[in-house]
Amino acid sequence: MFKAIFTNGFGILFSRVLGFVRDLLTASILGANIYSDIFFIAFKLPNLFRRIFAEGAFTQVFLPSFTRSTKKSLFSVHIFVIFLSIILLLSFLVTIFSSFATKMLAVGFDEKTIAIAAPYVAINFYYLPLIFAVTFFSTLLQYKHYFGVTAFSTGLLNITLIAALYLSKGSSQSIIVYYLSWGVIAGGVLQLLVHIWAIHRLGFSKMLLGGLKYFKRKSLHVKQETKLFRKQFIPAVWGNSGAQFSSFLDTWLASFLVSGSISYLYYANRIFQLPLALFAIATSIAIFPRISRLLKNDDEKRAHEYMRKAFWFLAYILTFSTLFGWVLADEIIKTLFQRGAFTSQDAATTSMVLKMYMIGLLPFGLTKLFSLWLYAKQQQMKAAKITTFSLTADIIFSVTFVSYLGVVGLALGTTISGIVSFILTLRVFGAKPFLNIFLTKHALYLLGGSVVLTILLLLLKEFIHVHF
Repeated sequence: MFKAIFTNGFGILFSRVLGFVRDLLTASILGANIYSDIFFIAFKLPNLFRRIFAEGAFTQVFLPSFTRSTKKSLFSVHIFVIFLSIILLLSFLVTIFSSFATKMLAVGFDEKTIAIAAPYVAINFYYLPLIFAVTFFSTLLQYKHYFGVTAFSTGLLNITLIAALYLSKGSSQSIIVYYLSWGVIAGGVLQLLVHIWAIHRLGFSKMLLGGLKYFKRKSLHVKQETKLFRKQFIPAVWGNSGAQFSSFLDTWLASFLVSGSISYLYYANRIFQLPLALFAIATSIAIFPRISRLLKNDDEKRAHEYMRKAFWFLAYILTFSTLFGWVLADEIIKTLFQRGAFTSQDAATTSMVLKMYMIGLLPFGLTKLFSLWLYAKQQQMKAAKITTFSLTADIIFSVTFVSYLGVVGLALGTTISGIVSFILTLRVFGAKPFLNIFLTKHALYLLGGSVVLTILLLLLKEFIHVHF
């Protein structure tokens, strides 16, 4: 288990380091203004659909269904063709109605800004069909417990965006955003190519070609399996959409605030997402195939043992990450972003947003872990109900807090929704199984370690202020 977590984690770290280099360049070259907001808006829509349909709902419904399928080649090709066709059609519609799509994303933008942003939105959306194909292939690789290519390939997107920034350096801001948009597409193409290579190397190409060959003649043989998949997919989409729609809501509300607010959310969220992706998402990806197979074989005892190990691994590392991010938020943002067009006031606001996000790191991370249990047991409807409650909480608290705290209130509302989601997910998982995991000597160790680390971080903060 930990080998797979390490592979995922190291690959994500590689990508995130490149991502920070990209963000440093973006902050320095574009700063926090209307053009940086436009690019983040343009990339928001394909990212939203990618995380909901591809990385979230699709993987967590497809993998258990594929594991149980008796005709894997026909089933996988049937699902791939249907979804790719729908996504391509959606991409064409966004191209035709790009202004409408832009207005959906940023209602607070005026007509002039929407007209500027619309072409970029149309270009960026074509990342979605590329990354759906990548996700489909990566799910097959997960079935074989092969995580390396997917983990490291995400860095290719950051490489193409860094290249785009260097090539466009010194150009007008509109040209820089144009280069970045095509950099997104180039990154998607490179990710797809390396996954096609990995699929061929592991022998999946023969299976897929076989399914394609008999796709028309024998598709009825998987009718029941595909029908069950579609029935589970819609609740899974909603169940996986909590964080994504929360981010969408934040962006939508931030478009009504002062210029740069969307960028403050973006940069703070990038820091917040590092430990979340590096540990929580990496762990969930690594153990999900094993949990699915164990539950399929009615071996809940071993499945719970995997959950126990993963829980304490995440509990320690996410708690310590939360303390580190909260205490040293100012120093982190200043070190990473305060240069060039990114001012000290931008850094101060981004730091406050980061502090609000960091409060929710542990509940968000543990929700990732326990929700995979629901999906492995094909309880998508329960996950959807949890998302409904958490999103309702997010809307109420975000709208309330934004009036008093501005962009900082949006991050706080998101954090509260994450806590609500965690509590409800644990309720479905079961109080007794959770207490069996939690009530150990590790709980005391975690408490003691947290107190010691907090004191050390406060001393470090004071030392930095005095000497630097």
